[in-house]
Order: sequence, then structure tokens, then C-alpha cells
Amino acid sequence: MIEAELKARVRVPEAVARALDERAEGRSETYQDTYYDLPDGGLRARDEELRLRFLVNHGTGDRRTLLTFKAATVDEASGSKPEYETHVGDSRTAHAILEHLGYETAIVFEKHCRSHAFEAYGRPMLATLVRVPELDGTFLEIETLVEEESEVTAALDDIRAVLDDLGIAPGDLTRELYTDAVAAARR
Repeated sequence: MIEAELKARVRVPEAVARALDERAEGRSETYQDTYYDLPDGGLRARDEELRLRFLVNHGTGDRRTLLTFKAATVDEASGSKPEYETHVGDSRTAHAILEHLGYETAIVFEKHCRSHAFEAYGRPMLATLVRVPELDGTFLEIETLVEEESEVTAALDDIRAVLDDLGIAPGDLTRELYTDAVAAARR
């Protein structure tokens, strides 16, 4: 599957949050993301990502861990990538496995998220308002999954329409990665 996704800086988070709440019930979650790479930086050099995400749902108290691999970008303008994700039973064991396979922790950071799942323009969408404590501002990520690379452009057009519905201007879109922004903030 390919995650067609756009990310934007949000100028008026409260208004966007209200508009999303009108579309669907939101869920508040905290993510602790650990990104891995090979000692030589091989994943980053190939534009690939390997992430272990520990997730806590604040409404239900549910906790889960997801292991995600993102292949190289298939759409340069958006940064959309093929994504492979699975649930992991024990995050400590998954971390140990990755280390034993030769991966090293590249960066760890936390995201505070409020996510809304809804259908728009005939597609299931996930819109997530994101705050990263080390970064200024609020971000909005909107994504949908498609099976083929040929479907990415149409999916991104639908996401742009949702962004427009929410009052997010094209000039607010960003391709900046959280990993890069957090690393820069720590320097």
C-alpha cells in the first residue's frame, strides 16, 4: 500500500480542530517514535524509514506498538511513500530484534496527536493534528491509502480538497520531516 499524505502547518489550530470534530469523533493519542537506521546511514541514503511507534490512546487507555517500514518516495511533491506496517506485541523485544539485526536508534521523539477518521471524496481519510513538544506550531497530516502508484495523484487531489475545506492554504503545505526538524531543534 502507498500512503498518499500531505502535511501542513496550521495557523488556527482551534478552528481546524472544530471543523474536524464536526466530521468525525477524534481520538487523542501520544506517540513515542523511535527511528532506526543502519550504522552507515543506508536507510536515510535510500530515502527509507524504519520506525517503532509506541502509541497510547488517552480516551481508552489502550497501548499498542507498531513497526513501520516506509520505502522511497513515489511522489516528490508530497513525499508520499509505500508503507508496510504491523502490530508488535512487545516493543522492548522488537527493539532488541532490530538492534541484533544491525539497526541503530537514529532519533526518538514524542508526538501529541488528535486523529479523525472519516470518508471524503469517496475515500477513507485520516486527519491528524500534531504537536511535537520540541517544535513550534501545530501540524495537520491528512492521509489515505492507495494500492497503486498510478492512484497517488488522484488521492492527493482529494486530500487537497479536504485541506481546502478545512481552510488550509496551499502555501501552508510542508515536506519537512519531523525527524529532521527535531534533530535541528536539538542542535
